[in-house]
Amino acid sequence: MSRALIVVDVQKDFCEGGSVPVKGGADRAAAIAELVRGSAGGEYARIVATRDHHDDPGDHFSDRPDYENSFPVHCVAGSEGSDFHPGFAATGASDSVDEVFFKGAHSASKSGFQGATEGGTPLADWLRAEHITEVDVVGIATDHCVKATALDAVAAGFTARVLLDYTAGVAPDTTTHALTEMREAGVALSGQPVVHG
Repeated sequence: MSRALIVVDVQKDFCEGGSVPVKGGADRAAAIAELVRGSAGGEYARIVATRDHHDDPGDHFSDRPDYENSFPVHCVAGSEGSDFHPGFAATGASDSVDEVFFKGAHSASKSGFQGATEGGTPLADWLRAEHITEVDVVGIATDHCVKATALDAVAAGFTARVLLDYTAGVAPDTTTHALTEMREAGVALSGQPVVHG
């Protein structure tokens, strides 16, 4: 088996009640938990997760965010908002995650492929060491970190598919643009995106 599931940024700050909430985030967290619990030991050789983990990311944090490159303060390392959302963590789904990749400590970082384990191993290197050749990507948000992770997966030589039923998009227009970008880059798309914007 050579396929891994990448769960992108299913964190409290990106769901309702968080500092940068995506509508439908909590619902997708629960759906992803079901997917993970149903897939553990089955469809995927490995299940990994990414987490925004900001210490001092410079102008990525802004009092006047443009919500494209700058955002309100979110997912500060060690904060409650940086934790996995309870809809994912409290279900036991996070126990099935083989490794967590932290990204964005000192700079803006959307792609999980910019992340590394606590020991410093980058996501691409970790996947290759596990003999992974294909990845499915799910998480928050379709038009930001999910897109960036899927595009970087293809750029790194992996076959990538985004399971849109398990993603949440920020806004219809940016999500539509993201789907076009991913499709043109060779990312396979499955299902329908959830967008409440």
